[in-house]
Amino acid sequence: MIPRYSRPDMVSVWEPANKFRIWYLIEAHATQAQADLGVVPQQAADAVWMVRDRMEARDIDVAAIDKIEAEVKHDVIAFLTWLARLVGEESRFVHQGMTSSDVLDTTLAVQMKEAGALLLSGSGRLLDALKARAQALKHVPTIGRSHAIHAEPTTFGLKLLGHYAMIQRCHDRLAQAIDEVSTCAISGAVGTFANIDPAVEAHVAAAMGLHVEPHSTQVIPRDRHANFFNACALMASAIENLAVEIRHLQRSEVREAEEFFSAGQKGSSAMPHKRNPVLTENLTGLARYIRAQALPAMENVALWHERDISHSSVERMIAPDVTITLDFALHRLAGVIEKLVVYPEQMMANIEGMGGLVHSQRILLALTQAGMSREDAYRVVQTNAMAVWHEGGQLLDRLLDDTQVVEALGEEALRGFFDLDYHFKHVDTIFRRVFAEP
Repeated sequence: MIPRYSRPDMVSVWEPANKFRIWYLIEAHATQAQADLGVVPQQAADAVWMVRDRMEARDIDVAAIDKIEAEVKHDVIAFLTWLARLVGEESRFVHQGMTSSDVLDTTLAVQMKEAGALLLSGSGRLLDALKARAQALKHVPTIGRSHAIHAEPTTFGLKLLGHYAMIQRCHDRLAQAIDEVSTCAISGAVGTFANIDPAVEAHVAAAMGLHVEPHSTQVIPRDRHANFFNACALMASAIENLAVEIRHLQRSEVREAEEFFSAGQKGSSAMPHKRNPVLTENLTGLARYIRAQALPAMENVALWHERDISHSSVERMIAPDVTITLDFALHRLAGVIEKLVVYPEQMMANIEGMGGLVHSQRILLALTQAGMSREDAYRVVQTNAMAVWHEGGQLLDRLLDDTQVVEALGEEALRGFFDLDYHFKHVDTIFRRVFAEP
């Protein structure tokens, strides 16, 4: 990914030095397990461990490894050749009974687990921001919209609460996907353990913080990875869902909320008055990119026989790109929510600007309960509502002038049906349900 949409911590997960560090640890732990089994001498494992500090510090000559690969045309062999120069004669016992996929797939699992931890940290920050703002704005009235048209009143806190609930589901889904993709395979060619004991795999898995892959066919099954990338895509969709809401609310005709506009910030090269929703527009674009990578991840599931490498080129690109982009997007949206500027007065003005039409359902229901058929009640309320829609004024005034309505409901009761607080009586209940409070 380009630096513009990258955070250093996530980028470091995918740097070549980190990849080679993990390759080394897998080989070292595997050699140690082989020594414990008596397959190789302990001094071989000791010789491999002698260079651990250099590897952990990522003091790795990436250029030298790349130079070897340019000749041998094989990345794992290039690394093993470079490592042999450091380890010396005992290096002949490294990679005993293993195949390249044992290293590559297990390393990818470690990297995806590392990247996943950062993603969960980002979604955790976003959840904290949404929870705090939702609770603070729990009882601030705003208009609910269906088909982008005024429907009935809700609260701004409830708006944010719905997005919190979706992000929480995506967070939980992603955590499950991270756990599922965190598997280790050290099973040798075609996955039969013919030349390596399964105990080596168990040892490496425990050392690297992974689960043992129950059945690998030289590669870890790619449905695990597809599940991970689909979870990322769903999180991206949830991000866009909230970003689009903010973009709509920031429109000049609505102006109920907007992105924070810092001192010295400029919105347009031509129009000095502009305050544009550039961050949430950016998030919409990033979400599109992340979702686009879910399809190739799904296509990677169908590999030939026990192994091919058609998935490899795809994953070398989408694994860093998706996680780096999603990490950036989560933190960008968290910052937007933390600093979101909210205009309660404008929200109320928008509610009142429709002349009370938002209370039409209450009148409809009241008329049916008073004995009028639903069809007649709908016709009466709609006739008055359309008059307000086209000619302006207040729905209450028109209904007070409608003898059929007044006779059915009474003037005092009719006025009571325009009480805004009626719509908010279960707000606390919804909050308790979402936050799982007693």
